[in-house]
Amino acid sequence: MKTTNRNLSRALCAVAAAAMWASTPALAQKRTDEPVSTIPAVRNIDPAKVELGKKLFFDPRLSKSGFISCNSCHNLSMGGSDNLKTSIGHNWQQGPINSPTVLNSSLNLAQFWDGRAKDLKEQAGGPIANPGEMAFTHELAIDTLKSIPGYVAEFRQVFKHDKLTIDEVTSAIAAFEETLVTPNSRFDRWLDGDNAALSKNELEGYKLFKDSGCVACHNGPNLGGNSFQKMGVVTAYKTASTAQGRVEVTGKDADRLNFKVPTLRNVELTYPYFHDGQAQTLTVAVDLMGRLQLGREFTKDENAKIVAFLKTLTGQQPQFALPILPPSSDKTPPPRPFN
Repeated sequence: MKTTNRNLSRALCAVAAAAMWASTPALAQKRTDEPVSTIPAVRNIDPAKVELGKKLFFDPRLSKSGFISCNSCHNLSMGGSDNLKTSIGHNWQQGPINSPTVLNSSLNLAQFWDGRAKDLKEQAGGPIANPGEMAFTHELAIDTLKSIPGYVAEFRQVFKHDKLTIDEVTSAIAAFEETLVTPNSRFDRWLDGDNAALSKNELEGYKLFKDSGCVACHNGPNLGGNSFQKMGVVTAYKTASTAQGRVEVTGKDADRLNFKVPTLRNVELTYPYFHDGQAQTLTVAVDLMGRLQLGREFTKDENAKIVAFLKTLTGQQPQFALPILPPSSDKTPPPRPFN
């Protein structure tokens, strides 16, 4: 009798286990055949160098005014941009072009809209010496840092020598910027096999995005940033901006109005759009891109679905404690905000 009960119990357990297994959806395989891939993890981090770079990124003393920092135009509370058509520079100067996001910028083939900087290190030195941006010089920026004992000690700790040049400054800023990636968006989770990560509407938007040809330029882990393309392929783009794009780097007329394709990662946060900031909303941006680049007019419903998909690209924003900057010394040059 005991044996019979034991066998019955085992049978019931087996049936229950089988029922539970049948009711549990099988885990989907990672989607590796899509034109878009997930954000790769950051590797080979030097924590001390990153921390120094973070301080420099937030330090307005690298500007003539003592008011503008890297974070002014690449605000990490606002998707790594400033949400302005063009940025505000020294003495309230209007910038010539929209500020691209710094988030995931390490995945770009080059930096700036025209690609004039080959990497983040080269880009980091540009705004400091630009009279329309931070309006300093590299020499004056270095003199300022050398007058701050806390920085002198930290540079020595990170670089293992007493040299403090613009090379060390830009190297540290770039190291911090390389950590500013935004993984684990809902779209990334879908790519990793989570079928519940996207709604039917969002999936239809992604299909439209692919079938319409948007992925010809917006592909790879950054959904862009890996090529230069002409603005206005099918229809000429009308803008008041004087920016000429890649031609200003190469000198080739064929590169006129060719700009680096912007990333679509976190695009919900990085309005307004395009190099001139002309499109204030994603709805307007999708409509213009359809007509100018693809020769297609999306219906209101199609546009809304593509926008819904684009909003799934918002990833986990960088999380860190704000740096406490080392205090100036009596030898630190005073800021000059009004001249």
